Amino acid sequence: MLKIAIPEIHVSSARAAKEFYSTRLGFACISSWRPDETKDDPCYMVFVRDGVRLHVTSFRDGALGASVYIYVDDVDALHAEFASKGIETLGPVADQTWETREFGVTDPDQNKIRFGKDTSIHSN
Repeated sequence: MLKIAIPEIHVSSARAAKEFYSTRLGFACISSWRPDETKDDPCYMVFVRDGVRLHVTSFRDGALGASVYIYVDDVDALHAEFASKGIETLGPVADQTWETREFGVTDPDQNKIRFGKDTSIHSN
């Protein structure tokens, strides 16, 4: 029985990723591991916000890029929060034909993070 999926996002710089995900998007870095603690990279980090976890790695294992979709309670409030921090979004909050209201951001390595709310009649 499957329980949860946690995306692993590949980045070129742990320092830039930590600034983006923690300072800009408001995720807390709850753990990190480096084979050499005197160097920024490579690094594997775990971020969390409101129970959502993201794993971010600067280890070079051949994987490039990611696209992550995160469901949220109030997509407009989150968009306003990010706008107040000067975070550039991938267009405005938009109602989609597939029954979500969503917007996205791009991290320094061009990984896409989309935030959305289910707007279908069946949503809770």
